[in-house]
Amino acid sequence: MIMTTEQLILQIHKKRSFLCIGLDVDLDKIPKHLLEEVDPIFEFNKAIIDATHHLCVAYKPNLAFYEAYGLKGWKALEKTIKYINNNHPEIFTIADAKRGDIGNTSTRYAKAFFEDLAFDSITVAPYMGKDSVEPFLAFENKHTILLALTSNPGAFDFQTDSEDDNALYKKVLKTSKTWDNAHNLMYVIGATKAEYLAEVRKIVPNNFLLVPGVGAQGGNLEDVCKFGMNDHIGLLINSSRGIIYASNDLDFAKAATLKAEELQIQMETILKGN
Repeated sequence: MIMTTEQLILQIHKKRSFLCIGLDVDLDKIPKHLLEEVDPIFEFNKAIIDATHHLCVAYKPNLAFYEAYGLKGWKALEKTIKYINNNHPEIFTIADAKRGDIGNTSTRYAKAFFEDLAFDSITVAPYMGKDSVEPFLAFENKHTILLALTSNPGAFDFQTDSEDDNALYKKVLKTSKTWDNAHNLMYVIGATKAEYLAEVRKIVPNNFLLVPGVGAQGGNLEDVCKFGMNDHIGLLINSSRGIIYASNDLDFAKAATLKAEELQIQMETILKGN
């Protein structure tokens, strides 16, 4: 299934949710009984997906958590994305890979994630500029999610630094709008930077924003929606640890459901008010 922006918006209204769940699997944190499985990473993901797919519109595996386990981690990632695409094709998938390199290298990254693994989108670092991002944008009906203003404390080192109201994150936003196929762009804006969202929306009023940092990192959902929501919602709110590690016991999937449901209910309330 090809996931267009219009289809994503439709799913948001259908599920009354704009929740993205991060599948960041750490074998040191998952329930111990799963370690007896042949593929504990996949079995953990499958249980989380089965328990939460009706509450979210996107899943976001962070590639570092799979690459850290070598070939078995990559195989688990392949099985996970295939399971989502086969069983829940309406769900938007994000490869949180933070790739970015020039020319043919970016094209190869794009082929790996868009064609081989069949993700709907990928996170990309913009530091190397236009020719490192446009190869991703060339893939029709696939989305490139550009790191613009991240949720980590180090974001203040470069991203917000400015003496003339032209902070780096603003330059990234403005410049990226001029690139070929910029309509395929989304942006990462951290929930811990909610006060910046009004400025972000002045520059990119219509693009979707992937917003990490709600939950374990302390981001506030209401503030993010107040400053970042647009006429077609335009937000994907990511929560990872707060949902998938709600319990590390036999009831982990049920606990994940309850945590995801808490956020979905808040989102439904916000949607009713708009």
